[in-house]
Amino acid sequence: MEYITAVELNEWLRDAGRPAPLLLDVREPDEFAAYRIEGSQLMPMRSLPARLHELDRRADVVMVCRSGARSYHAGLFLRQNGFERVFNLAGGVIAWSREVERAAA
Repeated sequence: MEYITAVELNEWLRDAGRPAPLLLDVREPDEFAAYRIEGSQLMPMRSLPARLHELDRRADVVMVCRSGARSYHAGLFLRQNGFERVFNLAGGVIAWSREVERAAA
């Protein structure tokens, strides 16, 4: 699994010539409701095993959580289950807020 920084992810999302990745947020619903990256999909970590069939194993998937720890473990789980293009957002939504959203303000 590769790491991707918030700045790198932002550049990827803004690149019209590159297909956008699936942003898979593995936090809990209340965390997701309070703050999320636009376009992300909520799939709490505990629900991953039962919902793997909903995901395309060939897609680029960027794992997202608060700080990068839960998403790292969830990303490892995806890799162990045949997903090849898995990235972990280094620093999670904390880094996204600090490095992308505040920088744009």
